[in-house]
Amino acid sequence: MRKLRPASFRATVSALAVLAALSAVGLGACGAQIDRHGHVFIDVDLDQIKPGMTKEEVQTVLGSPDTTSAIGGDAYYYISSTQKTVAFLKPREIDRQVVAVYFDGSETVRNVAHYGLKDGIVVNYYKGETPARGKDLTFLEQVFGNISQRQMFKDQKGTGASGIPGI
Repeated sequence: MRKLRPASFRATVSALAVLAALSAVGLGACGAQIDRHGHVFIDVDLDQIKPGMTKEEVQTVLGSPDTTSAIGGDAYYYISSTQKTVAFLKPREIDRQVVAVYFDGSETVRNVAHYGLKDGIVVNYYKGETPARGKDLTFLEQVFGNISQRQMFKDQKGTGASGIPGI
C-alpha cells in the first residue's frame, strides 16, 4: 500500500526544484566572457613575412598596421588583446600579442619581432582623472584657506563699483 504525502510536502519539493533551476540559470549567466580586440593573427600569414620584403608586400599579407613608428627607423605594429570578464568584475587582460615589423632605410623588412603579455606592462590609458599641478590640500587647509581669502575678519569699509560697502 502506498502512502500519500501531504500537499505541503509536495509544494515544498516543487518550490525547491524551481529555486534550483533558477539558481542554475543565474550561475550560468555569471560565466566568464572572453573578448578579443585588435588584429587576428594567422600563423601562415606571419610565416610569409621575410627580410627584404617591401612595405606594400607586408600590407598585402598582414593588412594595414594598427600603428606605426618613425622613431629609430620605420616599424609597423600589429596588436591583438584578449580580455576575460567574470560577472560584474573588471575585465582582466589574459593575452596580448604584438607583431613588430621593422624596416631599414630602403623601406624593406629588416626584422620581425613577436612580443607577448610577459614582454610588457599593462598601460592604463584613461584613469578618469586629470592630474593637477600644485599641492593637494587637506580638508581643513581648504576650509581655513577659503575663510582667510573671503576677508571675513578684515575691515570691509571700502566701496566697490556699485557704491555699496563690501560689494
